[in-house]
Amino acid sequence: MHALILGAAGMIGRRLADALAAQGDARALTLVDVVEPTAPAGFSGSVVTAAADLSSPGAAEAALIGRPDVIFHLAAIVSGEAEADLEKGYRVNLDATRLLFDAIRHAHVAEGYRPRVIFTSSLAVFGPPLPGVIPDDMILTPATSYGTQKAMGELLLADYTRRGFFDGIGLRLPTICVRPGKPNKAASGFFSGIIREPLAGQEAILPVPDTVRHWFASPRSATEYLLHAARIDLSPLGLRRSLTMPGLSATVADEIEALRRVGGDAAVALIRREPNPAIQAIVETWPEAFDTRRALDLGFKGDARFDDLIEQHLAESQSTT
Repeated sequence: MHALILGAAGMIGRRLADALAAQGDARALTLVDVVEPTAPAGFSGSVVTAAADLSSPGAAEAALIGRPDVIFHLAAIVSGEAEADLEKGYRVNLDATRLLFDAIRHAHVAEGYRPRVIFTSSLAVFGPPLPGVIPDDMILTPATSYGTQKAMGELLLADYTRRGFFDGIGLRLPTICVRPGKPNKAASGFFSGIIREPLAGQEAILPVPDTVRHWFASPRSATEYLLHAARIDLSPLGLRRSLTMPGLSATVADEIEALRRVGGDAAVALIRREPNPAIQAIVETWPEAFDTRRALDLGFKGDARFDDLIEQHLAESQSTT
């Protein structure tokens, strides 16, 4: 397999490249991001790395030069940034996706090229009014610009797949927790922050009430979703090409109690409640729990306990120190 990862310098992109290299899934890798990604250590196959803005003219065509068999489209700006900067959000999250899909279309028409495309979507494609548990076939009513951009990407993915230009699947990823490293501009970033920072002995800001419920997956599970999507038969999806990945439904209070079990009262004491109406307004439009039978029937698997997410983070943090 020749795999192209767009957004390869991000947290999930780096993990995915490492996993493809370690598991022997790929004979060649093309890694592209706005900053040049790092090639995975110990990979004996061909690696091309490039810094490129996918929304720039010719960037998508350049990324496809090696005619990759599988394209992982992870490149995006996150929810908070997309809401704050409308023009940038549509340029990066929508225009770049359309340019990529059209570059594949042109190659298909010219030479029959037909790769698999794995598009990372979001729970933000759903919006009010929301039932307690969201089925995959619920109408998309995004309440943010980010969710709207991802919903448009899902529709393009389905249409271009229907026309035979590529074989596409859209994965609506849960919020990834616990994200390592520094906070990003996602509105959901505090979900990781209230675990990551206290475990490192640092204060963390909690901008929403303890009652907020959300849908979570570990970085390891997110990587496995992408790998699994590259391997399976997609014909059972039919025309409905996007589906929600399995996850854990948990409240902020559940997170805090899991932190207490793993890190003790001292860690919990480092959480400082500082309400942020802007973040709360975004988060309140997000769904809380999902019926993921379609994904489960296709063999996707999620995490079992929130404690596991924290313990995984600790184990990985200790292995890198």
